[in-house]
Amino acid sequence: MRSPKVYVRDSGLVHALLGIRTQEELFGHPIVGPSWEGMLIENILSSLPATVRSWFYRTSAGAEIDLVLEFGPKNIWAIEIKRSISNPVPSKGFYIGCADLQAARQIILYPGKESYRTDPRSEVMSLDQFMKERPGLARSKRL
Repeated sequence: MRSPKVYVRDSGLVHALLGIRTQEELFGHPIVGPSWEGMLIENILSSLPATVRSWFYRTSAGAEIDLVLEFGPKNIWAIEIKRSISNPVPSKGFYIGCADLQAARQIILYPGKESYRTDPRSEVMSLDQFMKERPGLARSKRL
């Protein structure tokens, strides 16, 4: 049985507690992926209006979505966070979860700068692009 997923929203605190002082130390540490994921989630959540519901999605069968944003009953966004620049492809479980939730948008966030579609329903983009696309939301913290 897996433990619940826990995010520490302050990645700087995580790095300090682990003794990570430089970018090189971070990139060589196994926490780099979860740290990246936590930082993006913090930026997104801190910019959302209080009316937007957010959660982590996981089924007993293993389908997972890193962040689900519910703007309204028929406006659910599924967000997968990948640290890979070359091939940020989500798992099959992401697509299963998107179908379960009937997600209006399927978004893969990654550290690159280009935005593109991986298929007719899924789009890859940077956090900066993600924040720019959504009018009325505060800009993200500087990365």
